[in-house]
Amino acid sequence: MDDTSYKGASLSAKELLSWRPLRHSADVELDGELSTLVARSRDLIRNNGIASGAIQTLVDNVIGNGLKLVSIPDHRILGLDLDYLEEWARKVESLWRIWSESVYCDAARKLNFNSQTALIFRSVIENGEALALVLWRENQANQFATCFQLIEPDRLSNPDFKQNTEFLRDGIEINHYGEPQNYWISKYYPNDYYYHGNTNSWEKVAAQTSFGRKLILHIHHPERIGQNRGKPLFTSIMPLFKMLDHYERSELKASVVNAMIAAFIETPMDSESIAEMFGESVDDYLEKRKDWSVKLEGGSIIPVFPGDKVSAFTPSRPNSSYAAFVENVLRHIGTGLNIPLELLMKDFSKTNYSSARASLIEAWRFFNGRRSWIINYWAKPVFELWLEEVVNKGLIEAPCFYENKAAWCRCKWIGPGRGWVDPVKEAQASQIRMESGLSTLEDECASQGLDWEEVLMQRVRELKRMKELGLKTSDKGNIELIKQEENTNENMEQNNQ
Repeated sequence: MDDTSYKGASLSAKELLSWRPLRHSADVELDGELSTLVARSRDLIRNNGIASGAIQTLVDNVIGNGLKLVSIPDHRILGLDLDYLEEWARKVESLWRIWSESVYCDAARKLNFNSQTALIFRSVIENGEALALVLWRENQANQFATCFQLIEPDRLSNPDFKQNTEFLRDGIEINHYGEPQNYWISKYYPNDYYYHGNTNSWEKVAAQTSFGRKLILHIHHPERIGQNRGKPLFTSIMPLFKMLDHYERSELKASVVNAMIAAFIETPMDSESIAEMFGESVDDYLEKRKDWSVKLEGGSIIPVFPGDKVSAFTPSRPNSSYAAFVENVLRHIGTGLNIPLELLMKDFSKTNYSSARASLIEAWRFFNGRRSWIINYWAKPVFELWLEEVVNKGLIEAPCFYENKAAWCRCKWIGPGRGWVDPVKEAQASQIRMESGLSTLEDECASQGLDWEEVLMQRVRELKRMKELGLKTSDKGNIELIKQEENTNENMEQNNQ
């Protein structure tokens, strides 16, 4: 008879008898174990090719060459003319490009905004979190002072290595709501031997100023309520990675050893027979065998000692089930990373169009989710901090900015395109979606990492230039554009006359 209503809660079932995990808060579970998880995650990425490739795949698909800003202030809340706001948005985007494409957005003057974004996201995967201090550095060579200093998350820790308390959690001071109030940042990396002085020194950084401007951005992905620190993405699959690495190394070594053996030479005689036949001891016999050099070459006759025979060697490596076993383990790893096996191993040789597209669609759900998350917790806050400076310096007008800050800062971001598995089929599907009203040019362009307005403007320039050069096109849509432009010019000429 069962001892519980739910079999999963049974304390007598043999398969569950020793499975009695404890329940703790999210912070307690990470307390004392986070440093080990981070160290092992970094070791995997440094020394395991599959882990290193997986993190690069995530960065390439979520961030790619960077995130492109599209400013779209909310005209309904602001009550301003839509044409005016479109022109306002274009000017903001131009100013943003000047700042974000330079290294002056980095306090260290090394990275531009897109490089910072890629490094932030990589840190979140590898360490579970990322830190950025919001600084103000005036510079004559640059009209903007807002910049960011990226901080290694290891430096976020309790001062003097104190134990966690109710309101101090691994370097973060929180209030009774759980809201971060202050961050304790070690001035130097823990145990960094480059610094010969006292490395055990901390600086207290407030979460924001008295007027609400953020002073630090802590980017992490909590998986439980009340979790104040992040954990590496590889946490749940570390054992699989390590065991697979050991297995592959052992299999490779065995295969190399087997490949070095061509054949065995066996003797059926025991030690007494050898002594009787050769009139010598077994040791003397073995010494003579050492000097007996036999090379196995094609078509050669092998001279052997009396009584010896040559036995063929049939290697048992690589194991016949090796490939299937490794593939199964990699599927589990890919599931833990939310990456299909084909994308994890960059191998689509065993898939057709339908299965490859299904795998990529599932992967892109994860990529889009992660991109939205990094936009909300990194890109948008950075844009808001930068735009506040631009408005206060009078570089652009934004009436009642602080009263309607959310409306002025409204924006979206275009990430890398997902590409095409079959360009012809997917281009036709895109055209059908737009013609049937299920999609728009903006959505279709954004899915390929393009800005629809830039695409149209570039196309108009190309068509105009083609007309100037006397070139024709078979594209019906292009012909319509050319005819429309001709009619417009004719009407203008008639009005002038």
